[in-house]
Amino acid sequence: MRLRRATPVLNRLKCAAFAALAVTALSCASAAAADDPDLVFRRSTVFKLLSPNDKLATYGIDDPEIEGVACHFTVPERGGFKGWLGLADEVSDISLACRQIGPIRFKDKLEQADDMFSKRRSMFFKRMQIVRGCDTKRNVLVYMVYSDRLIEGSPKNSTSSVPIMPWGASDTAVQKCSEFFK
Repeated sequence: MRLRRATPVLNRLKCAAFAALAVTALSCASAAAADDPDLVFRRSTVFKLLSPNDKLATYGIDDPEIEGVACHFTVPERGGFKGWLGLADEVSDISLACRQIGPIRFKDKLEQADDMFSKRRSMFFKRMQIVRGCDTKRNVLVYMVYSDRLIEGSPKNSTSSVPIMPWGASDTAVQKCSEFFK
């Protein structure tokens, strides 16, 4: 009889320990990531009295394979206790803008629709991805952001184009993206 009463208490302790371990693992994983984008700013959109507000956050990231290109994206971040603990399923509304910020130089050969950046948007099932490609006819880099799920993807997406142009008077050797994409 005594073991039967102790079992629910042990189960609660195990659940609490698992939750603490999950929160610790999530915070360590995000702190260890070296390729995280830079937070530019956040703006609250929904007020919550006792927990963090819902926000829109704008981030900036340089293309790791192409010098001279930077992208900014804005994502909604859930507040509340689920958002604070990292358990909320984030929505798929993501906007994207990419621009030339210097002379464009390709570091290596690239694949069409290759991932430039990827980030988890929920604890298990959803990822946000920025992919890049080359419009060879126009010599334009094309970036697309979308989110996917393990079971069902999202049709919500955003696209941004970066024409490859000379950067200043000394930049006369404009590269052709068709030479660097397979």
